[in-house]
Formats: sequence, C-alpha cells, structure tokens
Amino acid sequence: MYQWRIFMFLCREKELKELNHRYQSDEMEFIVIYGRRRVGKTALINEFCKDKPVIYFPALNSNAEDNLEALSKAIHNYRFPDSLDAPVYRSFDTAFAEITKIVRNDRVIFVIDEFPYLANEEKSIPSRLQHLLDQEWKNSKIFLILCGSSMSFMEKEVLGEKSPLFGRRTAQFKIKPLDYYDTAKFHPDLSPENNALIYGITGGIPHYIRKLNVRDSLREAILENIMNPSSYLFEEPENLLKQELREPAIYNTIITNIANGASRISDIASKSGLDTSACLKYIRVLSELEIIQKIEPVLDKSPRKKIYRIKDFFFRFWYRFIPGNMMAVNFGKMEKFYDSMVGSYLEDYMGLVFEEICKQYMLRRMDDLPFLPKEIGEWWGNHPGLRKEVQLDIVAQAIKPANIAAPDQYIIGSCKYKNEKIGLDELKLIREYASVFTKSNDEIFCMLFSKTGFTPGLYEKQTAETVQLLSLEELYHNND
Repeated sequence: MYQWRIFMFLCREKELKELNHRYQSDEMEFIVIYGRRRVGKTALINEFCKDKPVIYFPALNSNAEDNLEALSKAIHNYRFPDSLDAPVYRSFDTAFAEITKIVRNDRVIFVIDEFPYLANEEKSIPSRLQHLLDQEWKNSKIFLILCGSSMSFMEKEVLGEKSPLFGRRTAQFKIKPLDYYDTAKFHPDLSPENNALIYGITGGIPHYIRKLNVRDSLREAILENIMNPSSYLFEEPENLLKQELREPAIYNTIITNIANGASRISDIASKSGLDTSACLKYIRVLSELEIIQKIEPVLDKSPRKKIYRIKDFFFRFWYRFIPGNMMAVNFGKMEKFYDSMVGSYLEDYMGLVFEEICKQYMLRRMDDLPFLPKEIGEWWGNHPGLRKEVQLDIVAQAIKPANIAAPDQYIIGSCKYKNEKIGLDELKLIREYASVFTKSNDEIFCMLFSKTGFTPGLYEKQTAETVQLLSLEELYHNND
C-alpha cells in the first residue's frame, strides 16, 4: 500500500505542487477539484492536507439534516480532535459562522468533498458560499476546496456562468485518468506489453490499477480480481451505474449494444428498443460520466459521420469479456476457458487501446513533431478510386496562419498491435488513403506504430523519407 501511494503521487506531483504553492500564499483561495469517480481526487486532497490544519467534510448522499450533522462533526473534530461527542449546529449559517471565526487569523483548509450531494439537498448552499466568499472570507486565510465527481454538475453549477459561484474560484483542477506512461509507473518491472494491457484494462484509473493488483502474472490477476464473482472489480460497472443513474438497466443495455458493435445512434437506439431522441438523452448522460464518447473524423465534422464508442477502458474490457462468459465466471470455470475465451482475443481488443497510446505519445512528444497540430484524431471517408470507405488511425493537420498561401501539412499514422512486423505495404496504403483529402503539393509526414517492429525494407525508408517508425517498447522508453 505504501509503494502504491508513492507511485500515485509521483503521477500527481504537478497538482500537488500547485496546491502547495497556493497554500503558501496565505491569501484566500477557492479551489475547485473535479473528475470522474475513482480517478483519485480524494486521495490527492488527503495527500495535500497531510500535516496541515483541515476541516474535512465529506458530504453525504442524504438529506440536509444528515449533512449538517456531518459538517458539525467535522468542525468539532478540528477544534477538539480527541472528543467523541459533537454538538450539532442549528443551521448551516451558524456552522459557517464558526468556520469564519476559525479562518479569520489562521490558515485552515476547508474541504467539502462530493459537493454535489450537499448542494442538491440544500439548494441555497452555493449562494451562501458566494456571500461568504464576497463578504466574510475575502480577507481571511481560508483555503476552500470544493470537490465533486459529477462533472456536469461541477461544470454547470460551480464553474458555469449561471452559478452563484461563477468567477470566484482562484483555481480549478480537472483530475483526469493517468495516461499509458504514468500507468506503467505502478509496475516498472513489467514488460511494455503487460503495462499496455494493464492500461487497456484499467484506463489509467488509479483505484482500478490497485484493485487489479498485478504481482507476477497478469493472467492470474485478471482471473482473481475481475473474473471472480466475489471480487471488487467484477461488481464495479453495475455498482457504478446504480450509484450514478436512476435507470441503470437501460444504460446497461445501451453500453452492451455499443460494446457489441453498434456505433451509430440509429443502430444503438434500435437495438436498445428506444427512439432516437430518447436514446440521445441516455447517451448524453453516459458521455458526461465519460463512460462513452462521441467520435468524429478529423477534417470532417458532419453529423452523419458521428459514431459512439466506449471511452472508459475498464467498462470496455468488462463488457467485452464478462457478459459472454458469465456462466463460466459464475461456476468458477474461467481458469479452464481463459486462454480460448479471453487470451486469444486480447490482441484484437488492444487495437483501439494501442491507437490511444500512440496519440498520447504524440502529445507527450509534441516538441518532436514536425509542426504544431490543430488536433490529433482519426479519419475515415469514401475513397473514389477504391469505391469503399477507408480509415486512417491517426491524422493531424498543422495550424496554418490565416491568409497564408502555403501547402497544408499533415501527419498520417498507422497503429498495428499485431505479433508480426509491419512492412512497406502499410506505408504505401496509408499514403493512398491520405490522397482522398490531400493535394499534390501538401507536405505529408508518416508515423507508423507497431507492437512488434518493422521489416528491414521499411526501416530503410525511415532515413530516406519523412517517415518515423516506433515500436511499443520505444513508446515507453523514449519518455524516460
């Protein structure tokens, strides 16, 4: 557990450094911290608050009275840490008045964790905090942190223009999942292939990385900690949907259909037994939870090209391998069937994961790219000559100053997670596909990514042309 905490905060050192810098200012601070569940927000706050005076109030998913009692206990525990009996304040106003006395001369952190629970039950809380920040606390030493997992609530009701708290924050932190490279810091002795698979299973969520609990064998960790009905991760998707949503069964159906290949809204709606408008509402909620995402091809944002995929890799892994094997899982037979029902399909499963890893590598090595891109995404479209739809794993177009008559610049890329070396045919193919949207005088840079490596003939092209070749091992070691 101690080692896990070290790795966790090596990956969040930027946020910790900024929070500590602001704490040292001794001025009033109002910090908003938000992000999806399990991403490590509370762990970050606890690490920051360690050895500092703090009133820590974890809001309850309960009524206002229970929350007032919990806030009263938090204040009392700050004043009298060894006392067990805490009196309950008459109202939130009297509780906040007590905090005002505390922070008038002393630097104290006041944390409201899961702020949406409190604000949903006591609608006046944002306005009361606004008044305190504008009047009572503006010259105090309070270090206020509002933290929440409901990203839509935090963005609309705390950070949004219509919120009473709008414009009063001094900083905000959206805590995101770790990328592939930081995920590997938890298991520095494992191979790039195993670390890539851990990222593909956990999606860089620290809580999931810990619960997967990989020691020597990733196979055994999957069997023990995901494909075991008594394990935490086996129940996680269902529990999360129940915790967050009022109609978990419908959302489960939608996710299942997307996992099984439905990607366009008409197909998702039809297979889910919903009309399109109703399905879009459910899709919007799942997108806000960052379980699924909308994908559009770069260079073409027309609505008819829009598709949906599962964004959360843990959900994607679970829905790919658990429902279809539920009988074997429930009867404890997955050890026998793992290789044929899971292991043999992992290479295919990792295709989209590897594309994401390659894009993250490009973002990490932005200074090494031939130009600053507008965005890095994928592209698909109809090829007139081939008379079929073609697809490129990576396309990035350079930012070009307005009114400048110069050729366009593009990076085109291919990402292959296969146990075979990539050859010249792949380079020729992506150039052919790129001819759909490029002109003869455009500058084209090619990046090819491979799990296993490349043929000698393709390596020769790396020095002769604008071609960069990167293996899975290099994606990890080039960041050292």
